[in-house]
Amino acid sequence: MEITLPEKLYYSINEVAKAFGVNASLIRFWEKEFDLISPQKNGRTGRKFTPADVKKLQLVYHLVKEQGFTLEGARQRLKKEERQKTLSNFEIIEKLESVKQSLIAIKEALM
Repeated sequence: MEITLPEKLYYSINEVAKAFGVNASLIRFWEKEFDLISPQKNGRTGRKFTPADVKKLQLVYHLVKEQGFTLEGARQRLKKEERQKTLSNFEIIEKLESVKQSLIAIKEALM
């Protein structure tokens, strides 16, 4: 899944939820369930997600929503593999998806 967010240092939970097409409550739930997601919290303005936090959320989204893992299965997968290795693999898949979309657009333009 490709997420389109403007380049900023921090995103609100509503911006992140809208980008993923889910409710803010699901983002909060994943934050509780997965310790790798840890946005900055400010009692007054709520959660602030960095671009790195959004990448981690993309990984969780990929495992749970796209790959069909249960929460426990996703947790085990993240523990089993090194987190950095999993993030690297996810980034490679993300780049390949982007290349695929570009190639499809070129193919359609040629037809």
